[in-house]
Amino acid sequence: MIDPEEPLEQQVARQAKIIDALMRRANRQHEVGSSAYGAFQSAIALQAQVWAKTRDLERTTDELRHARDDSERMRKNLADALSAMDGGVALFTGGRLEVGNDIFLRLLPDISARLQRGLSVEDCFAAMSESRHLVTVEGNFDVALAQARRSRVGASVVSLVFELAGDRWYQINLQRTSSENLVLLLTEITAIVRRNRSEKETLIDAQADYLQAVFENMTSGVCTFSPEGAVMMYNQQFRQLLGLPYTMLQKGTELQRLLDFVARHEIITEAGALEIAQWLDRLERQGRLRRRVRHATGRMLDLHAHRLPDGGVLLELKDVTLETRATEMLENRVAERTAELTRANAQLREQFVEMARVEDELRLAKERAEAAVSSKTRFLAAASHDLLQPINAAKLLIATLRDSAAETRFAPMVERLDGSFASIEQLLHSLLDISRLESADRALTPSDVCLGTLMRSVWEDQTPLAQRKGVQLDVVPSMVFVRSDPVYLLRSIQNLMVNAIQYTPAGGRVLVGCRRRGDRVELQVWDTGVGISRKDQKRIFEEFARAENVPLGSGVGLGLSIVDRTCRHLGHKVRVRSKPGSGSVFSIEMEIAAGRPPGAQEGCDRTPVEDYEMSHIVLLIENDPDVLFAFTGKLEQWGASVLAAGSTAEALRHVRDMGMPPDIILADYQLDDGDTGDRAIAAVRALSGVRVPAIMITADRSNELLKTGAREGFSVLTKPVQLSRLRPLIEWKIRWQAPEEAAAE
Repeated sequence: MIDPEEPLEQQVARQAKIIDALMRRANRQHEVGSSAYGAFQSAIALQAQVWAKTRDLERTTDELRHARDDSERMRKNLADALSAMDGGVALFTGGRLEVGNDIFLRLLPDISARLQRGLSVEDCFAAMSESRHLVTVEGNFDVALAQARRSRVGASVVSLVFELAGDRWYQINLQRTSSENLVLLLTEITAIVRRNRSEKETLIDAQADYLQAVFENMTSGVCTFSPEGAVMMYNQQFRQLLGLPYTMLQKGTELQRLLDFVARHEIITEAGALEIAQWLDRLERQGRLRRRVRHATGRMLDLHAHRLPDGGVLLELKDVTLETRATEMLENRVAERTAELTRANAQLREQFVEMARVEDELRLAKERAEAAVSSKTRFLAAASHDLLQPINAAKLLIATLRDSAAETRFAPMVERLDGSFASIEQLLHSLLDISRLESADRALTPSDVCLGTLMRSVWEDQTPLAQRKGVQLDVVPSMVFVRSDPVYLLRSIQNLMVNAIQYTPAGGRVLVGCRRRGDRVELQVWDTGVGISRKDQKRIFEEFARAENVPLGSGVGLGLSIVDRTCRHLGHKVRVRSKPGSGSVFSIEMEIAAGRPPGAQEGCDRTPVEDYEMSHIVLLIENDPDVLFAFTGKLEQWGASVLAAGSTAEALRHVRDMGMPPDIILADYQLDDGDTGDRAIAAVRALSGVRVPAIMITADRSNELLKTGAREGFSVLTKPVQLSRLRPLIEWKIRWQAPEEAAAE
């Protein structure tokens, strides 16, 4: 009934309950039975059990008393041991103060009464921080306690160093003895701190003596001033260079007094009171000053002044008299030699006067010729926007008319009109390309370009032309990166592919692909066309040159000339292999971009784009009324709801009236009154609070605009716009790019 493993207090309590139950049982006569002998026998047995339990109870009580005596004795011994230690010691059990020695309890007399058993370690530290005997603490009590509790058991953490009144210093060490117990150790480090302080002062004095010895042995004169402007250190060289009396240059002399003495006695010839004031002002503003001055004795001195980190000033004087005299001597000799050369030049000038006159006439003639060419080039380059605007409007109107006239008797006429206009467009592009390549300020910017992307773009543009001619157009894109200009390389590939389709009869084939040549790649365009004779192969890259076997009306001969000029500027090699009646192979050899592995291969299929209804809200921003009308009609023919605007302000009014952002923005770059399309896109996005997909349609072909589009998140299409590329680009921007950008944001 009694577990010997239980504490003594519980065993005694259980024995008391058993004895009480036995006594009650002895008093109940009805439970013993009706026999007197049985009752007597039961009483005798009960009495024996009571005596046995009483003896057990007395023994347990003695053991409990001995255990309490041992505990008190151990506590007293622990207190005596802690009192015998040199430093202060306190033991916290379960975060409460268990015991502490006299050094700990009396270290701060004004809080000794609060350091009682059971005080939490947080309250103990709070009381210590409030003591008036505490001067400074290097650290934080709360941070030290948290660091000690996170440390492993048995690890000692040097947490705090504090100063008490009377220049006494102590260090607190915290150590975990178990998961719940913490020991605080106080160690007096007053002697160590005072010794370190004395050693530091001694070291500073030694360094001062060493620094003074260095000053005295310097060839330059040096003087330092405190932030208040008093002399701190100087060497005799400084006094001797300036010629100052001993009474004037002493430790503690004011800088202003020294400068007044120099100005009053004209020790430095140029240094009047006004000049010295300007020196001080520049030193105050710039933190340094450098001047070459002349001493009253005739010596030349270099004056250097610097602001020190503490706000003081360092002055340095250096005697440069010999250097100055050598410089003056050298300058005189140079002047003499210059005079001799001047006389010789005068003689030579007289001999070449006639030659100069002839050269001037030749130069003027050359300048007039170059001015005429440059004027033509600048005119074409500057007029590109104005030329392409009506071309773009007409192309949009023809596309709208072709779709409207389909299956009518006007369809063949519209088809011929479209073909004629395509020839005009191609010719205009060729003229503009030539003008840009000839322009003195052209800016070809080679970069890493993926060939596969350009080849696929040209394939998408020229597939309708090949289908109309009945020519099979196959492209095997190579996703290798090359060093080239993306705009002009795209035009070169387009010209080669257009020529191949144009001179290949119906039923023929055009194949475009690439071959690796070591660290270079060769883009090749194969065709089964009419071919070129060897004689014509030497001149087909000239302007307006065509082979003899090509039919009339098949171009003006500018495409290959543009390809040749572009490749020469970019460092590419153009080659041709051909035989009359067997087709031709044109190739462009380029350098592969280093460190750019090929991307994933993309195929070019011949599946036409699905003709679907475009149910989007399109915000169209275009300042040219004709282009705006034509573009609006074409987009509405595709099924789009068009908000036509001629400026940024009108576009913002449409968005405010609609109360929601459009699905996509189509904007021209050059608007009226200095307005631009990129600003219009940014304004619409800011007003709606949505990163609306956007496409810039412009005649500007500069790389700066492409970089701006990549940075601001809009695509760039050049005028006249290719509708076969515009429609899928609109769908891609709305259906795919916009969700991706929203998720990224």
